[in-house]
Amino acid sequence: MQILDNISLKPYNTFGIDVKAKQFVSVKTIDDLIAVYSSEKDIEKFILGGGSNMLLTKDMDKLVIHLDLKGKSIVSQTENHVFIEAKAGENWHDFVLWTLQQNFGGLENLSLIPGNVGSSPIQNIGAYGVELKDNFYTCEVLNLETLKTEIFTNQDCNFGYRNSIFKQSVKGKYIIINVTFKLTTKNHVLHTNYGAISSQLEVMNVSKPTIQEVSKAVIAIRNSKLPNPKEIGNSGSFFKNPIISKEGFIQLQQNFPDAPHYIISETEVKVPAGWLIETAGFKGKTFDNYGVHKKQALVLVNYDNAKGKDILELSKLIQHTIYRIFNISIETEVNIF
Repeated sequence: MQILDNISLKPYNTFGIDVKAKQFVSVKTIDDLIAVYSSEKDIEKFILGGGSNMLLTKDMDKLVIHLDLKGKSIVSQTENHVFIEAKAGENWHDFVLWTLQQNFGGLENLSLIPGNVGSSPIQNIGAYGVELKDNFYTCEVLNLETLKTEIFTNQDCNFGYRNSIFKQSVKGKYIIINVTFKLTTKNHVLHTNYGAISSQLEVMNVSKPTIQEVSKAVIAIRNSKLPNPKEIGNSGSFFKNPIISKEGFIQLQQNFPDAPHYIISETEVKVPAGWLIETAGFKGKTFDNYGVHKKQALVLVNYDNAKGKDILELSKLIQHTIYRIFNISIETEVNIF
């Protein structure tokens, strides 16, 4: 373990933003992580995982700690369920594929989401009708005050839509070092009615899908809409889908009768942010070397060495325009630094 000076973070964030860290260290064990916090007490620290859900807008005058904890294992198994532990530095999609290879069900709809396992509970990642909380069991965390490990249960995490306790009351107080999932070993419950999964399965000539085929359908859909971060810098969906009141949606329908929506409850309606952005005219729009992706309006992209602050200004322009046209506020899903 070596602390390096003045290191570019371009390889460590999927947006490909070239900012520098004053100091940088990659930790591969919990002991290394504790040692860094014990020995480097006087410098502010920043935890970096897969770098997939962030936009870096300036150099980091901090010690950037790259969390590179690896490993996955079966903790225990019952007749119908299995408990799988994965370390924080495991690539999320690779982990999902590994569970499917073992015929463990539950995560198939979350295939191809960028990032690492450790950040997945923070964001309560979700896609196609499934959220992380649906299969989350516990996570082990490092308490940064005591430098002791603790366990958070599903209930402890206070999961919400793209939200958790780690983004709220305990933000910055803990580091997730591993996550345990409760998955099915048989009688898998499939979620194929959300989005285009069922139609994609029809294209694949699949009438009775397996969990592996659901995953392949999700991957095909995502590949058709979303740019590969290795080819075009991006952080996936930049904005959350707004949840508005039923009354607000009735007002929206007066001007936009065909507005797509999902009923959340008797009083709340979710409106796709991508539709709002596309209707406002931003889809495919290019600003110098950055812009909005041509196939998915939710995705802001770095075409070639764009600056994070420019992409941030574009996101603010989109937010202001959406509010002016629709009277709806959309929040960023990506974390801004």
